[in-house]
Amino acid sequence: MSRTFSSLVLTLGLLGAVAAQASGNAAKGEEKAKAVCAACHGAHGESAGPDFPKLAGQPADYLEHALKHYKGGVRRKNAIMMGMAAGLSEQDMADLAAYFSSQEAGLYTKY
Repeated sequence: MSRTFSSLVLTLGLLGAVAAQASGNAAKGEEKAKAVCAACHGAHGESAGPDFPKLAGQPADYLEHALKHYKGGVRRKNAIMMGMAAGLSEQDMADLAAYFSSQEAGLYTKY
């Protein structure tokens, strides 16, 4: 197999994997984020301060799994996040993950 063909096959495979993971609606996630997440994580996921993780630009599957783990309360235990995730549906989590992953991650933020 030629190097170009191998690269093409790899690229197509990666694109397929990304498309398969994109189950959330970023526009709906933005509405939900502004209502609930913005107070601590910022409206665009850039965080309100050093004590809160930056969500902007994180992979959607990572964010979705993190929310599921907070909701389950076994793998991730944080009283605030467990309470926030408790009322989220599967679609809510997918939408939030789609929104925050679509935001550009800033390397430097002054607090």
